[in-house]
Amino acid sequence: MLRRHAEHYETADFLVGDPSWWMHQVSGAENQEALAFLASCLSYGSRKQFMPKIGQMLEWSGGEMHRWIVDGGFEELLPEDDKRCYYRLYTKGCMNALLRACKCMLKEYGTMGCFVRRNATDGFSALHSLSAYFFSHGASNVVPKDVTSACKRLCMFLRWMVRDHSPVDLGLWHDFIDKRTLIMPLDTHVMQQAVKLGLLSCSTASMSAARRLTASLTEVFPDDPLRGDFALFGYGVEND
Repeated sequence: MLRRHAEHYETADFLVGDPSWWMHQVSGAENQEALAFLASCLSYGSRKQFMPKIGQMLEWSGGEMHRWIVDGGFEELLPEDDKRCYYRLYTKGCMNALLRACKCMLKEYGTMGCFVRRNATDGFSALHSLSAYFFSHGASNVVPKDVTSACKRLCMFLRWMVRDHSPVDLGLWHDFIDKRTLIMPLDTHVMQQAVKLGLLSCSTASMSAARRLTASLTEVFPDDPLRGDFALFGYGVEND
């Protein structure tokens, strides 16, 4: 049943209304990485609310997200000391801190992919390296400061970057991160479906729960456990 749902839902149609759609709207790996990361950071709450915020950043950048960040094009639009809300818990100042950290990374390493290649060997170490970097650069209001939480949005970002041969995920990093080492993006909805199917026994989102769910899905999709993300999505749709 899970394999059938994965086959049915992992298609280009999945992109419609999903935050992964944005990374397909720009050209060049550098722009796709940068936009995908920002899209993942903003992807919580109501899609009707966060999708326009992602679109606004794309519009500000003129489609050149990498250059916009490196050149500091965000500084006037998202001032460092601006306490006004940008999206839910994030003020404009919070977004400035995030983008400054991204700017530092891109100036030092060239691309996000080069940073991960230099500092990680698998999915979990990539999560650890990214969270540690953004914490050390003052952006922990947006990126988890460590990997004790489920790190759902970082896991989703890595899924986009690593999984290849997919109409949804880009697979830009498939040659240095093995997709079998990725960790399932775990949120409340995914957890509910996993508990219903007996893939998880707990109802609290954490990294340990995300890893247990990933291990369960590896039994179904041994070469690509995060294909289970589409399977559980499909299971939820069918049951709703």
